[in-house]
Amino acid sequence: MAAFASVLDLIGDTPMVDVSSVSPSPRARILVKLEGRNPGGSVKDRVALSMVEAAEKDGLLTPGKSGQVLLEPSSGNTGIGLALVCRVKGYKLKVVLPTNVSIERRQLLELWGAEIIESPGSEGSNGAVRIARELAAANPEWVFLYQYANEANPKAHYEGTGPEVWRDCPEVTHFVAGLGTTGTLIGVGRFLKEKNPDVQVWAVEPPAGETVDGLRNLDDGYIPPIFETLGGAALLDRKTVVRPRESIEWTRRLADAGLFVGISTGAAMAGAAKCASELGEGEEAVIVVVSADDGWKYLSTGAWTEDIDVVAERAKSIIYF
Repeated sequence: MAAFASVLDLIGDTPMVDVSSVSPSPRARILVKLEGRNPGGSVKDRVALSMVEAAEKDGLLTPGKSGQVLLEPSSGNTGIGLALVCRVKGYKLKVVLPTNVSIERRQLLELWGAEIIESPGSEGSNGAVRIARELAAANPEWVFLYQYANEANPKAHYEGTGPEVWRDCPEVTHFVAGLGTTGTLIGVGRFLKEKNPDVQVWAVEPPAGETVDGLRNLDDGYIPPIFETLGGAALLDRKTVVRPRESIEWTRRLADAGLFVGISTGAAMAGAAKCASELGEGEEAVIVVVSADDGWKYLSTGAWTEDIDVVAERAKSIIYF
């Protein structure tokens, strides 16, 4: 195997694994794309690198110049991915982070040298976005990447994740991912539909007002600008609601297939299971699910070991990542 020049060259080209053994239908084959294999541990490594490289190309950042500061609101994975990229490239990073994230997320941000600016946990991701936008307005010299409105976010998936899915599974009939910043769904979904317009794109979202790791309900008052400007509503074939308990149940079931993945992956798998269960008579499907990250950052939640109802109840006060 060839040696890589930088750890950043390891981002992308993640594997897929067949988990049809836990599919609720023998006519639905399910494959999971393991984004936790990225060096920063999540799918957001792709977005982080894409946004930084776009800022460099546009002249907002100058490689090697000291004192440059980046700002980003995050509830976890994007902040960690950016912290890794900034550590390697020599930029300073400030991350606006809700106070009620899990301890692993905060520790990883600190490990990579990011400065954490706290936002009210009661406001979740929306509060982090609000404060970051206020800070960006007050500090115009900082580079505000803003994943929710940055087209380099879906571009990372249109140019990377989507082509990888098509290369490894051209027979895909359904693509299922969580509805967060919407970058994964827009980027991968658009690429797959250009290759085969019959591919169905399913988004997984929590009920309005409820927290499911890394996901958002668009009825909760904030719609990512990239979702509106890039025609996200027209691209999606269906949105399906997944509750916290279902997410935890499917996170545990994936362990039966040997996969130690994060809770948002459980949510996406719950959506894939609903897709598989609703196939018409004689219909067959090949469902590809994005696993946003592995389970290492979730151990403090007790998701695999404690009573499932206790864990689900705890999700009301702690953002599980």
